[in-house]
Formats: sequence, C-alpha cells, structure tokens
Amino acid sequence: MMQDDRRHLELKGFARPESFLPPGGGGKAALPPVNRARHGHALLNQLSRLKEEAVPLLEEQHSHAILEPGLRLEFRSPPGIELAFESLARRQQGIEVLNVRREGERTFATVFVPERKLGHFETLVRDYLEKDTEPSKEHPEGHPKNQALVETIQEIRQAALLSLWTDSPELLPASEEEVISWEVWLPLRRKGEKALSHFQQLAGDLGFKVVPGILHFLERWVFLMRGSRGQMTRSMRLLNTIAELRRAKEGADFFDTLAPLEQGAWLDELRSRCHVTGGGNSPHICLLDTGVNRGHPLLQPVLRREDLHSVEPGWGTADEAGHGSGMAGLAVYGDLTEVLASRAPVFIDHRLESVKLLRRDGDNDGASYGWLTEEAVARPEIQAPYRPRVFAMAVTATDSRDRGRPSAWSAAIDGLAADIHNDARSPRLMVQAGGNVSDNGVWFHYPASNATDGIHDPGQAWNALTVGAYTEKTRVAPGYTAIAAEGALSPFSTTSLTWDKVWPLKPDVVFEGGNAAKDRSTAYTMADLSLLTTHYRPEERSFTTFEASSAATALAARMAAQLMAHYPDFWPETIRALMVHSAEWTPAMRDMLLVGSTDKQRYGHLLRHCGFGVPNVTRAMWSAGNSLTLVAQDTLQPFEKRNGSVSVRDMNLYDLPWPIDELQRLGATPVTMRVTLSYFIEPNPGVLGFRGPDRYASHGLRFQVRRPTETTKAFRARINKLAQDEEEGVRSGEKTDPDWILGSNLRHHGSLHGDIWQGEAAKLAQLGVLGVFPVSGWWKSRAFLKRYENKARYALIVSIQAPEVEVDLYNVVKQKILTEVYA
Repeated sequence: MMQDDRRHLELKGFARPESFLPPGGGGKAALPPVNRARHGHALLNQLSRLKEEAVPLLEEQHSHAILEPGLRLEFRSPPGIELAFESLARRQQGIEVLNVRREGERTFATVFVPERKLGHFETLVRDYLEKDTEPSKEHPEGHPKNQALVETIQEIRQAALLSLWTDSPELLPASEEEVISWEVWLPLRRKGEKALSHFQQLAGDLGFKVVPGILHFLERWVFLMRGSRGQMTRSMRLLNTIAELRRAKEGADFFDTLAPLEQGAWLDELRSRCHVTGGGNSPHICLLDTGVNRGHPLLQPVLRREDLHSVEPGWGTADEAGHGSGMAGLAVYGDLTEVLASRAPVFIDHRLESVKLLRRDGDNDGASYGWLTEEAVARPEIQAPYRPRVFAMAVTATDSRDRGRPSAWSAAIDGLAADIHNDARSPRLMVQAGGNVSDNGVWFHYPASNATDGIHDPGQAWNALTVGAYTEKTRVAPGYTAIAAEGALSPFSTTSLTWDKVWPLKPDVVFEGGNAAKDRSTAYTMADLSLLTTHYRPEERSFTTFEASSAATALAARMAAQLMAHYPDFWPETIRALMVHSAEWTPAMRDMLLVGSTDKQRYGHLLRHCGFGVPNVTRAMWSAGNSLTLVAQDTLQPFEKRNGSVSVRDMNLYDLPWPIDELQRLGATPVTMRVTLSYFIEPNPGVLGFRGPDRYASHGLRFQVRRPTETTKAFRARINKLAQDEEEGVRSGEKTDPDWILGSNLRHHGSLHGDIWQGEAAKLAQLGVLGVFPVSGWWKSRAFLKRYENKARYALIVSIQAPEVEVDLYNVVKQKILTEVYA
C-alpha cells in the first residue's frame, strides 16, 4: 500500500490568522444576602486580634534577622462560597497568596502579609462598611465597596502547619517526632537568590537537613529538607515565607523480572542481519535509567562510549541492575522474540544515549527527582547540543497519590519538554512510563486493579507522551490462564480513571508490555508472556525477559526515533501527535472498556484506561491513495494587552485543500476524518493550584471543524462562544455533533487533543474549514509576569480515510496543495 512513497502532505501557509475576541457577558453568581454591619465589624475584630498577636511574632523574627518579616494568614470562605482569593494579593505591597485549598464546601487561602501591611485589610473592610460604589446598570443603587471580596471571607486567622499542607492529609506525620523529607515550595521573592539562600541557612540553623538540588519554576523554588513535624511546627514563625509543604516521594520504582533465558546461539545470526545506517546526527534515544552496559554485542554498534553519562560521576555509567540495558535492547530492536524468529534484514536508523539516573530500584531515596531529571537531561545536551533526540524514562514514584495534580517532578518534565529555561528555543520530546500495578496479589482483580491503581508521578506531565501497556501475549503452559485477553490492557498498566476530570487523559498511548498468568491461588509473570531483550551481563547470557510499562516505554521511544529519522524537520510536538494520530483501540479494549450510560462516558472510560490505543508505525509514516494525512506546524499569539487588560488575540483558520468533488461522488460511502492537535504548555506549578488547568498551564488551544451548511461567520461565532464558556469555567451548552466520537467536552484535556469524525463522504465534503483558537491560561491571568506577548506553536494533523475505492484522494489533495503554493 505504501510502495509509492506517499509521505504525509504538509500544510505550509494554509493558516489564516484572524483577530479573535470572545464576546462579553456572563459573570459570577450573586452572593447570598449578608448583614453588612455585623459581617464587617466581625472581620475588623479578627484583624485587631491578629495585630496584637503579631507583636511578639515580629519581635522574634527581628531577633533572628529574618530577611522579610511578616505574617502568614489563613482566609476562610463561608460554606458553599468560593473565596475571591485573587483579590487578596497586592503585589506592590508585597502581599502574596501562597496557596489555595478546597476542603468540602469551603475555600482556604494562605496569604503572606509583610510587616506593617496588615492595615491594608483593615482599610478594605472599613471601606466595605462605609462606602458605596457609583450606581451602574447592574447595580442601580450601588453596592458596598469591596463587596465581591469581603463577603467571601468568613474568618481570618494565623496560618498553622495544616494551612501549608497541600498533600494528602494522611501523609502528614501523626507523631511530632517522626522525621520525614518535606517538599518545600518557596515563593520567588523580590530579594531573589538572597532570600532563598537566607531561608536555607535559617532552616539549617533550626536543625533541618537541606537536601541539595533546587527546582526553579517561574514563581516557585522547590527543594527538600528533612526534619520532624515538631521541628516544623516550632519553626513556623521564622520560616515565614513557605508557600506549600508536601511529603517528598520516597524513592523511585521500576518493575522488572529478569528470568534467565539462554538464547546465546542466536546472537551471531542476528548480528549478521543488522545494518546500522546514518551517522552521529541520527536521532538518538536517551535513556534516563540505571545505565547501559555497552559491552553487549547488540548494543555496542549503536552506543558510543562518549554517550554514556551519569548524574553521579562516582557511580560510573555501567548498568548494575539490568533495567537500563533491558530498555536499550527494546529501544533499538523492539521485542527480540519477533526479531530472532525472522530472517529479514534489520535496518537501524537511530542510536542510543544513556544517563545513569539511579543504580538500583529505590535508589536516590530522599533526593529531588525533578532536579535529578533536569541534571540527567543536561548531561548529553552539553556533550552533543544539536543532536536530535527523544528522552525516555521508565522511572516513577512508588505511589499514585497525586491523582492527576501536577507535582514538582511532573512539572519539571513539562518544563523540560517546553524548554522553559531557554526561552522555548529547543523543545524536547519526553516519553514517560505511566508506572505499574506491580503487586501480583491484585492481578486477580483485573481489570478493576488497573482502574484503582492510578498513573504514577511523573506520568501526569502534560507535555510528556505518557505510555501505558497492553498485550498480545496469551500463550501459557497447561494449568495456567492468561490474565488479559489478546489485545487487551496489560495487567501491569496504571490508568487515570480515579483522577479529577479536569486533568489530562492519560496514558496517551499503549504499547506491548506483556501479560501475567494465574492458577487457582497465585498470579505470576512468565517468560512466554514477556518481551525479550538484551541482558546487562552478556558474558553470562545474551537475552533476558522484560515487561510492564518499562517495556512499553522503550517501544514507544523506538517508534518516536523512527519517525524523527523519517521526518527530520518535524517538531517534538508533531512526532507526539503522529504517534497518537496513528493509534487505534483493539477490539478487546473496546469490548472490555466501553462502559457507561452514554457514548461520551464510554469513550471517556476507554481513554482513561488505554489512551488513544496502540500506535501503528506504518500509518504514522505513510499516507495512501485512500488514506491521506495533512500535517501543519504553525504558531499563533494567544493573548495581547489591550486597554490595560489582557485579552485573547488570534485564532488560525484553515481552508483545507479538501477533495470536495471526489467526496461528493462517493455519496453515502462511510468515511472517517481524524484530527489531532499537539502543543506544549509552560507550567506554573504550586500557584493557586486547586483551580486546576488554567492556573497551571500557560495557555490552552482548541480545535473546531465547521459543520455542514454552517457559514464561516457562524462558525467563528460558535468558536467565540465556546471560548467564552471555557473562560468562565462553565460546561458548554452547545449540543455535541453526534458524528464526533469524543466531542468538545471530552477531547479538550491537557495539551494533546484528538477526535474522530465518522459519517458519509458527501457530508464530509462540507467540513473543510478548521479553526485553532486559544483559551485562558496563566499567560493571561497573571499579567504581571508579562508572558502575554509570547507565541505558541502547535502541530495539527488531519486525515481522511475511505474504503478501498477507485478515487485517489491523496493525489487530488496533493495537486490542490501544489496549486496553492505556486499560485
């Protein structure tokens, strides 16, 4: 089908930027009636009491030469009312919202108030009591000044340890003596590095052990320090600028079974069939793992000695655990079970790099894995800065407690992908394992065990290609039963079913990860249900078995490198999009996981288990006469500052080179259109976090396709309304087009969006206009950071697939593109 070299068709110059501004309207719901005098005087009494309590606290801070003396206050909303927390901050006065939490029906905000600035809140409340606004259309008689803020505050008190704890409540030590690693989130202060250094020195003086390694985000520093709950409670008055406290991840995990499998006699035969093409500029897969033993005969031709690195030079670069070398074999050759069974030539057009991130399972306990990952990425880039590469990491935390919420580690992955420390000059493709259901005791409950075991940190990273596992391996010995059916989700694979629905749909894709077997009482891993790869001690044996999301991640990285070699001008966002765009759900996945009362619920359930399914490398590389793919790599400016406020600015409209006549001639023939949109967000973790995506992501992008009989003017108005709904945080009231499998409300999560349209060819002929448009993010809401003039780039992929018919859609569209280019 692909012999005539039908590469995908690129859309260059087809994006038509248009000025774009969602219509006004909407607004927040009215506050319930409040007794103005009683409420205002109650708050003034609380502030007066806080002013008295502040005197000895500030004296103590001055006695310790605290760099920025001040108070940490907790503001609480009434039940059922959302605190207007953004109005609490006053940047010019140094008043800063440190964190926002929601507990039950209440909102809590922790606020840092510098010395002598508490009077600001007294002024706000007095103005509320004594002054009214000018009459307006919405309020003909005026209303109390500052009402929108003051009436959302029920109580103001000094912040305690619980005010800073944003992790799961059960992870806070119950005992005052228990020593843990605290993940400290510190705001970037006006005094910059001096404030950070002062804080760390003070923490050391108070008995904390500060762990080396600092993660630097736009508005937060994140680092670890060890100490007890009692120490932290006693130090709160002096460590007064902490924004958040979380419990550090206890070590890292990968799941690996290295059952001996002697196949050494096949090694020489395979080597005789291998042909390594390309040179030093070929795409490289950089494995962030336990190191790789280059001495293996299958790895030596694709891994130069100078491409071996380690985050800790004292460790050396050799693999002491076997995991990294197992990843390496799969990343180069795929499952060696299939390669050894074949006699066909093996052409390898990519190479390997290795960074030793840990020596063995559970290593680096107490270290910041986000910082270590940044260090690991820097090593090969310093040595070979311009080399095309994909980073692959199967290391994850041992738990899934984040439930989709960004962590310091996942935000570091997002930052690396978006290249935030280098002004987004060189975005990176990060392939990340989702983590594993590694307790064989729960495999008996498959697939419920997959649903309840969430994806592990940092697999929730928005910009990473997060990989889960499925399996085609079901052959077992008599007396055992394969747990997963052929083509079904692997028993090892974690999911995002338990996450809050605002977070991304993860995993993004699934690759072969092996299966498990069971008898009447026990579940097992077995060689026949695993993949075959290179052993880390080739002097002992050549091959070993490998499984779970580690195996799947290595296979995903291999496909990414193959696509990078095939399309060297494609961006990381585009390679990620191609992989997702080529993926399909197997019949077994559909049979087992399409569960729910509506089609959208069923597909949501399927997506949070299997992502978009199993990618196909042939489909990702090539088009065909009846299956064509259009690829656009474009940019737009989401926002601009206009009349003193930041507003959305541009959308890109595409008049696609649609084969209208040919589709109309096909009439009622069923056809499929697929659209995938991929972009990287700039993360801003830890800031007003509970509000979710629009506070973490720099911006969002969405796509919509014009409906049959819809004019371009009406299409633009519909996009405006959808953007307005997202801006106000309300569920869109528009009726979802029934021909789209997912629909707008389901497909637009994270920074990777895809959907499939199915219908008659004649109807598809009318759908040739597509819009890409922005929605809110912190580039817009946090205008003082001055990111509103930044441009956002994205990859857009659109494909048409028709049955085997006489009409050659590919050549028709190709000719239309050529005509447009040379017109």
